[in-house]
Amino acid sequence: MQLNHSGLRFVLRRLLQALPILIGIAVLNFLLVHLAPGDAATVLAGESGGAPPEYLAQLRAQFGLDQPMYLQLLRYLRNMLTLDLGYSYRHGETVLALILDRMGPTLLLMGLAFVFSICGGVLLGIAAATALNGWRDRLISVLAVVTYATPLFWMGIMLILVFSVKLGWLPTSGMEDVVAFNTGWARVLDIAWHLVLPVLTLSLFNMAVYTRMMRSSMLDQRGQDYVLTARAKGLAEAVITRRHILRNALLPVLTMAGVQVGALLGGSVVIESVFAWPGLGQLAFQSLFARDYNLLLGIFFLSACLVVVVNLVVDLLYSAIDPRMKLG
Repeated sequence: MQLNHSGLRFVLRRLLQALPILIGIAVLNFLLVHLAPGDAATVLAGESGGAPPEYLAQLRAQFGLDQPMYLQLLRYLRNMLTLDLGYSYRHGETVLALILDRMGPTLLLMGLAFVFSICGGVLLGIAAATALNGWRDRLISVLAVVTYATPLFWMGIMLILVFSVKLGWLPTSGMEDVVAFNTGWARVLDIAWHLVLPVLTLSLFNMAVYTRMMRSSMLDQRGQDYVLTARAKGLAEAVITRRHILRNALLPVLTMAGVQVGALLGGSVVIESVFAWPGLGQLAFQSLFARDYNLLLGIFFLSACLVVVVNLVVDLLYSAIDPRMKLG
């Protein structure tokens, strides 16, 4: 997909429009996080068995927590402009270094789950729509509803019990077998083997959403005038579905895919906790209980940037799938 001048202007305009959105999200996240009781100084003092008020005051001054809220917010926004996400006193590293270290596993998990859920949902939706009211349609619809209604953490635990504990086919947790010291392709295969259950668990919920949406969109397109015209010309049903219906039916699924990226990020927190996956979700969960505000805000900010970028890509795919939708 190549971008012309109008496409480049569209991308630049969308990026400029995203700036106030990201600033608003950063401010909201900052206020919500700081409304929670306690702070990093209290947690550190509690872990050491308590501390006198003088030591707590010294810690708060060191972390900058003794300043008024508005000054902390202004300093935070100023640092955001230079991508200075602060320092994690819990881990003794910069927030950016911690996030970059954990971003790879999370993007790998989310990317595979994203692709698998869309591809699986589209194929199942097509299979259900082309067998309307048949046994295949009913089976797929029932499975989609059951999967949609099942909590992620429960599904993950059940998959571990069945495929790891009972059958022993797949590893229970982690990203790789660290004691095996695998290198090269052996390590790649080991990571892929550990990815099976987390990706399957994270993708099933979204796959159910895309399946129902693709089925509904396919049925809606089948009644349009251009489809009736194609049938009148004598085209086979498979040709009509492949050349005409499928492309237009994909548009609502793409829209939902952009919206579901945020839900996928939220789901990764649960999945990474269940499967001990060393990603941003697990790091965010740990930083929440440690009151590591700098790290938590950094993860929130980069997650918001990821959602903005994915939605921009979805808009570009819109114009590629349907040329009638011009960028501008």
